[in-house]
Amino acid sequence: MTDTHRPATEPTPLAAAVAAERRELADLLAGLRAEQWDAPSLCAGWRVREVAAHMSFAFRYSLPRIGLELVKARGGLHRMTDRLARADAAALSPDELAAALRDNAHHPFKPPGGPTAALGHDVVHGLDITVALGLDRRVPEDRLRILLDAINPRGVKFFKVDLAGVRLCADDLDWSYGTGTPLTGAAQDLLLVAFGRKLPPGRLHGEPRARFGTA
Repeated sequence: MTDTHRPATEPTPLAAAVAAERRELADLLAGLRAEQWDAPSLCAGWRVREVAAHMSFAFRYSLPRIGLELVKARGGLHRMTDRLARADAAALSPDELAAALRDNAHHPFKPPGGPTAALGHDVVHGLDITVALGLDRRVPEDRLRILLDAINPRGVKFFKVDLAGVRLCADDLDWSYGTGTPLTGAAQDLLLVAFGRKLPPGRLHGEPRARFGTA
């Protein structure tokens, strides 16, 4: 298949960043071993294959179908996405899941959360996979900065993250967020913290690290 959503004109920098992230993640997924697809991700209860299925569900379901699935889930967005991720992970092969990202690199999917939400969706779920698998993939700085600069109290609250009294301080970029006791780490790991993820041990440093799943 080919990317049928490629724009006729030059894409905006943000759209280009989304497309590049999807293509790179598709290549990464295509290279995973069978056992890696069944390994746990940072998304609680989801293996790598469920995360990959979730990343592409909006490309594979029409808006009316999504509405129907939401009704079936009694309006529970998380119930709906969990059920679809599990069903699609079982129904689609790894090659099909990787191709769904590559073939929809320019898909105009706009999840709730503002103009950077699509990029955040792809970057964070990509990290859910690579960090859990111990893969040393570094999100390009230009994409990372777009998301770091978009962190705000409303988004932090949506992901149920308690950053009271904590200052996120990147040790690889000139970036920080919040006030209080420093929590340091790589910028992309701190992005995961802001999106409510619990990180493996050793990735964060500072007294607050125990609050975010690390030792």
